[in-house]
Amino acid sequence: MKKIIMVATMLLLSFTSNLVLAREDVSEFSIENVMSLEQAKQKIGTEVRFYFGNQKHGKILKNWGEVSTNKKTNAFTKSDEEACTQAFLSALITLKKRVIKEGGNAVIKIKSNYKSNEFNSATSYQCGAGNVLAGVALKGTIVKLP
Repeated sequence: MKKIIMVATMLLLSFTSNLVLAREDVSEFSIENVMSLEQAKQKIGTEVRFYFGNQKHGKILKNWGEVSTNKKTNAFTKSDEEACTQAFLSALITLKKRVIKEGGNAVIKIKSNYKSNEFNSATSYQCGAGNVLAGVALKGTIVKLP
């Protein structure tokens, strides 16, 4: 009888722990809050300009087309916002490197694309956060502006 109770308890705990680890909340966070951080200013710099949603930009001199990035970061012991900030910065850094590689100077029409669900905003981005990982996926168009 003790074996049956112990096996049942172990099964219950294994199912419960999987449910706890499977948390994945999709939330919106402020782009401005991240871009105003000193860490963001240092890592992103001013070499590449970022235009989110339908923000106005100058005349397009050259267009390299749309690119995407999907970045994950460790969320363990971090708040969702803290982990999502790191994932968002990582995604922007990846976009920046791609722009420089292509010879452009800006990314326009940046939108969230978490799990292929587009979210277009000039003020917010979406992030999926769980107990272990947080992720941000972005799409944007690489261009050369005056």
